[in-house]
This record gives sequence, C-alpha cells and structure tokens, in this order.
Amino acid sequence: MTSRRIVFVVFDGFQPLDLTGPHEVFHSAGDDYVCEVVAPRAGPVRSLSGLLVHAGHGVADLGPAGIDTLVVVGGRGVDRARQDEALVSWIAAAAAGARRVASVCSGVFLLAAAGLLDGRRVTTHWAREEQLAREHPEVRVDCEPIFVRDGPVWTSAGVTAGMDLALALVEDDLGRDVAHAVARRLVLFLRRPGGQSQFSVALWSRQPTTDPVRAAVTAIHADPGARHDITGLAAHAGLSPRHLQRRFTAELGVPPAAYVERVRVEAAQRALTEGDEPVEAIARRYGFTTAETLRRTFHRRLGTAPSDYRARFRSTAEPADAHHVASAVDRNAHHVSQKGEPV
Repeated sequence: MTSRRIVFVVFDGFQPLDLTGPHEVFHSAGDDYVCEVVAPRAGPVRSLSGLLVHAGHGVADLGPAGIDTLVVVGGRGVDRARQDEALVSWIAAAAAGARRVASVCSGVFLLAAAGLLDGRRVTTHWAREEQLAREHPEVRVDCEPIFVRDGPVWTSAGVTAGMDLALALVEDDLGRDVAHAVARRLVLFLRRPGGQSQFSVALWSRQPTTDPVRAAVTAIHADPGARHDITGLAAHAGLSPRHLQRRFTAELGVPPAAYVERVRVEAAQRALTEGDEPVEAIARRYGFTTAETLRRTFHRRLGTAPSDYRARFRSTAEPADAHHVASAVDRNAHHVSQKGEPV
C-alpha cells in the first residue's frame, strides 16, 4: 500500500506546536504516512517562538496534485499569510484534489480565505472565535469542541488540540488500536473525543466582580450537586432572585442555571475519569437526578455518552510498555504491507 502523503502548510510566524505535534503523531504511526512541509518559499521559516523550520518546498515548486491530507497550521502570522494570494490560491488548488483538508488553531482563517468553508461547521482557538464569525459569516463557528469534522474538512482548536485531531485522522485511516498505540507512545490521552470542551470553568467563565455574585459562585462550586435554584442562590447572594439573575448574567456572561449545569458537567467528568463509581451514582451526586438526565446533558454538551467519555478519556492505570506499543504499530505496518489494506 502506498504511504498517505501528508502536506503541512507553514508561514512566517506560525505556531511551532501546530506543526510538530501533528507531525509526530503521523510519524509515530509508522510507514503509513509520509510528511512534507510547504511554505510560501522553500527554505527556513521562522516560527512564532523563533524556532526555524526548513520547508522542503515552496508553493511555486510543489504541484498541488497527489496530496492525501492537507494540514494548515496556525499562529499569529496567519493574518499576513492570508493576504498572500499565491499561498491562498495554492491551498485552494491542493484542497480540490486532496482526500481531506485540516487546520490547526487559526489555520482555519487560511481555509476560509481559500473559500473552502462556506456553509461548514468549524472550530478554532476560543480567542479567535468572534473574529472568525465576524469576518466569515458564511461559516458556522463552534468553539466548544476541540475538533470538528464536517465532511472532508477537519478543524481543531489551539496547539495541543492539533495532536488530538491528528490522532482522530490516524484512527479514521488505520483504526482505533493503532491510534491508541500512537497515543501511548507519545504519552497522550487515549484519546480526547472531539466533543471534549476547549474550556474548563476557570477558562470559559469570567470571574465575578462583586461580593454577592461571588458568594453565589462559591456556593455552586462548594457543592455542585446541591439544588442551586435561583431562590437558593439569591439567598447566598443576599439579593432578590430577579436582581441576582440580572447581575450574575452581566458579570459572568451566562445565566445562573447554565453556569450550574456547566459546573456539574465538569464535576461529573472528573468523577468518571478518576474513579469507578457507577454512572447512576455520579448522576445523583452531582444534581442530575437520573443517569438518563446525565446522558442527555453529556450528549448535548460533549457529544458523547458518560460511559463512552469514561472509556475514551480515562487515563490507563499503568503506562504502556514502550516495546509493546512499538510492536503494535510495527505489526500494523507489516499487515498493511502484506495484505494491502489497514487492519
């Protein structure tokens, strides 16, 4: 079987981990992939942190045909790069013949500039969500997941989410066992599902600015499974329910009920990955009442069931033996070469 050709697009000011993280994932999958790097011009390309990376090709000397997967990285330099007509045109031509197209972080702006995202659902780093939605109203922006697949277009959130995306691409090609072997070799989670949120409470919420709202927030975090209706939270805050509803939403950007649900979901996520307590017990402990309510909430917020979340996101009890992991990948490569198809 011919190796799948993965071509990474970089530019001055790119985020180095957007390249090196996914590159290592594909490289660790064995001989199934061959990776190349293309830039506006061949030669050294300076990353955002100053790290120099050699691009083996420039867009003028690399034909757009024969690419299996096109991966466009992100970084602050993307705003200048998307003004490069030759680069944008090359991306559009390469994408037309590629089996699939992917972006990491703000690389999605180059895909949008190339006209590849019209009507598609995509994600990017949460800090650039509003900019992407404002500049490209033709695109459906959803910055809740760490990566999104819409047909042949895959997009991911920032930096390490690019490795999750690459693992998902490997799994799509070679199966879950190989993707998990790669994840173990690189000491990654096995593996974060695409619906896993980019945010934790500390990141997605603004902090309260007044003592009454702070008191309500403290009560929620102290016991996520308590009732926490607006009347009870108002009592903690020393405000009327209507006044708290207005103040809470203004200060934190979400209403109290939504905040409570988000905290409860994160508490349930931790319980699922850190222990063996039954799903039903976790649902009762964190205020969901029934396992079915927890399941519906997980599907709505994370795109997965609690049991699947536990199976996929929980770290293994012991680190895998490196030789065993390497053998698993090597065996797959052997089967591919012998049988002509992935196992």
